[in-house]
Amino acid sequence: MNPSTPSLKGRALRLLAAREHSRTELERKLRAFEETPGELVRVLDELQAKGFVDEQRVIESVVHRRAGRLGASRIRHELQAKGLDAQSVQEAVALLQGTELERARAVWRKKFHEPASDAASRAKQMRFLASRGFGAEAIRRVVTGADDDES
Repeated sequence: MNPSTPSLKGRALRLLAAREHSRTELERKLRAFEETPGELVRVLDELQAKGFVDEQRVIESVVHRRAGRLGASRIRHELQAKGLDAQSVQEAVALLQGTELERARAVWRKKFHEPASDAASRAKQMRFLASRGFGAEAIRRVVTGADDDES
């Protein structure tokens, strides 16, 4: 290995310094730099044993960063793409669904400020919230103004 080329461990630590990564993400990003078979697995095992790679922290980080702008569906998809444990993802998404209506309402207010004046505007608002991953019931309640006094 060239002395100026970072080691696998160095590359992994650099990635982890920027943000939390799941083991699967690190494997995907570092596989091309593995020089000997099994080297990447050893490095990731060591980092995981030392607490540098922690799946629960990845979930908490994603939820913290994304929950203010995205619905539970989009966050679930993002967590699944990171190769995280299905049960942990489901638990995190279940907690998010409890605040889905409030979060959808906040995103809607920031973008649109006022209720839709016609069917086309209402459809546009609904598509916007759907693209952010909010559930159909939350979208309907936000765009039609149902339960608006509860917030």
